[in-house]
Amino acid sequence: MSEQTKEKIDNLIYSYSPDVSGLVEENKFLRETLENLKKELDRFKKTPLLLCEIKELLEDKAIVRLQNGNEFLVEISAEAKEVKPGDTVLAEQKNLTIIKKVKATKHFNVEKFVIVEKPKTKWEDIGGLEAQEQEIKEVIELPLLKPELFKKVGIQPPKGILLHGPPGTGKTLLAKAVAASTKSSFIEIVGSELVQKFIGEGAKLVKEVFDLARENAPSIIFIDEIDALASVRIEVGTSGEREVQRTFMQLLAEIDGFKNLDNVKIIGCTNRKDILDPAVTRPGRLDRLIFVDNPNDEGRKQILEIHTKNMTLDKKINKEHIVKKTKGMSGAEIKSVCTEAGYFAIRHNRTRILVNDFEKAVEKVIIQRDIETTEHKAMFG
Repeated sequence: MSEQTKEKIDNLIYSYSPDVSGLVEENKFLRETLENLKKELDRFKKTPLLLCEIKELLEDKAIVRLQNGNEFLVEISAEAKEVKPGDTVLAEQKNLTIIKKVKATKHFNVEKFVIVEKPKTKWEDIGGLEAQEQEIKEVIELPLLKPELFKKVGIQPPKGILLHGPPGTGKTLLAKAVAASTKSSFIEIVGSELVQKFIGEGAKLVKEVFDLARENAPSIIFIDEIDALASVRIEVGTSGEREVQRTFMQLLAEIDGFKNLDNVKIIGCTNRKDILDPAVTRPGRLDRLIFVDNPNDEGRKQILEIHTKNMTLDKKINKEHIVKKTKGMSGAEIKSVCTEAGYFAIRHNRTRILVNDFEKAVEKVIIQRDIETTEHKAMFG
């Protein structure tokens, strides 16, 4: 090989050397970039991730609903291509890309949000409500204790009842008494609290309450202040109003979802029957309406006897006189009169309750009721 040719080859090799070195450096940089991207992707897949529900699939994307009620159109990762509407999934926090499907679990520990108990209230603890007791025994107690009787006769008992009337008349006591007499679990929901505390989650909580009732059957679901959920439907405006409607529709769906002879019964309770949506009281739902009014003279006498049976009364006390003094009072107010009379005796270092104590107690309860009535009118008109 000539010197000239060798020099040309050396020059050519020399000219390529910087390019090879540059490629090595570029390759190293790309490897590092790829490694960083993998780490970034893994970081997105790590906890904490958002728990959400798939509402709808749109081609290669999905509409998801977060726990606060907000909905977003998001991407679906390759690992989660098999998801479908209704699935519970995990999404990364930055872009809400769906990472993977997770097994659906109870959204709530329901027992933290409702009152579940085995009441000990007896029918003997309730006074002045014989007619209402008889109706509840026929509609709730008898189907739970003797379901075969209804099958033989060939009729379907109501799924539930609605107790309505002024506050303090014994509606909750009646519900607890029938739960005790049938040895049923008593699951209490307060409608107003459900609406206020669980915006975005009310419908799910209602569903899980009914699941809890079935698991603990025989059971009675007692919905206090049901008017907060089931008032007459209006044009839905705010997100809060829409949520109340969703919760109400879920309640109706759950009532429709079990058979009349199932050992789960529903008792609704309200002071405002006039604002209830007719859908909740139509046949097949809470179609037995029981009015619980303030007690008459005989009823007030029975209630007074119940609440004074363990009290030390002066022999001069005329109970008939106290009954007349409490005209127009509810059962709860009569109980309050007995308690206040006891306090008046304690304030004077006495264990025996006098007529004067009862008279002062009646006056105090009436004044307190008038104050509450005035405040209520001032607030709500």
